Amino acid sequence: MTKRMTAAALGLAMALSAGGAQAASCGRTSAGFEAWKGEFSQEARGRGIGAAAINALMGTSYNTATIRADRGMHSFKLSFDQFMKKRGGPAIISQGKRLKQQHAGLFQQIQSRYGVPAGPLLAIWGMETGFGRIHGNQNMLSSVATLAYDCRRPEFFTEHLYAALKLIDKGVFSANTRGSMHGEVGQTQFMPKAVLQYGVGSLETPSGALMSTAAFLKGHGWRAGGGYGPGEANFGAIQGWNAASVYQQAIAHIGKAIDGAGD
Repeated sequence: MTKRMTAAALGLAMALSAGGAQAASCGRTSAGFEAWKGEFSQEARGRGIGAAAINALMGTSYNTATIRADRGMHSFKLSFDQFMKKRGGPAIISQGKRLKQQHAGLFQQIQSRYGVPAGPLLAIWGMETGFGRIHGNQNMLSSVATLAYDCRRPEFFTEHLYAALKLIDKGVFSANTRGSMHGEVGQTQFMPKAVLQYGVGSLETPSGALMSTAAFLKGHGWRAGGGYGPGEANFGAIQGWNAASVYQQAIAHIGKAIDGAGD
């Protein structure tokens, strides 16, 4: 009896393994990327991803520039003053104040809908793309697929890869969508999962990008009327935007300067 049960259990485990219960294996070089794509595409089909997205995935290339960028994010290790200087904090504040006046109606609409004031949105917009001037030119899907395959953070980027594939199926993205080194897209640099959850309109336009950013912050706990400096009610929402402490502090500082709220 015990032997028959053991054999049955072993057979079940082998069947589950053969049926794709085990995730595609990560890698540390480009050598296994093509094989990984084949494994991942099988898993993706099992999760309902359509043919267009699967074909796009199979057309991706291992992005060595993305891997170099992922290994070299040194600016987040700077002091606050060094980071502000490197990112051009004073210039962002100055231009942010002008844009707050220029787009006053839009920011009033956003604050009414999401409870988020102009300052932190302008801080994010300015730091991410220089208010829409700087856009990445990497193939978005190749970047995300490379990072989902890479052994450094595969679980995190696998979520974004599935989101990117779903967005291709929906027609929001295509196989040729361009983004930054980690797959960020739009004027405030949304990762695919955030686009799927919080995207409002076109992220390539100021209105779509800013509304989407406000929706993201609200979705991460932003409450109208609360402060957003370290230790205040809405700082947690800013922490949801970026995990680097110095970046979080910069958003709060720049946002308060634009909003005239001080430090």
